[in-house]
Amino acid sequence: MDANIISQSVGVGINNLVNNPISLIIGIVLIVLTILFLVFFKNFILNSIIGIAGFIFCTIIGIKLPFWLTIIISGIFGLAGLGIMLILKFFGLV
Repeated sequence: MDANIISQSVGVGINNLVNNPISLIIGIVLIVLTILFLVFFKNFILNSIIGIAGFIFCTIIGIKLPFWLTIIISGIFGLAGLGIMLILKFFGLV
């Protein structure tokens, strides 16, 4: 009984999206925004990934850094953030 009610509710929701120009416009806008985001922030995303990969490499070779702080810093600033963390580690501040 409950499954029928749920399937009817989902069917009504899907039927509201079919042949609805607003859902088409929203979909196109979201696709365009995603493409623009990737074009403008591609270097930022790549820098963040390389920074986190550098942190993983430092962990593998035995450099102990605070986990969450280093993930956040290197995720935002990339290799420069990881370098700052290593300098702070050298001076004994982290």
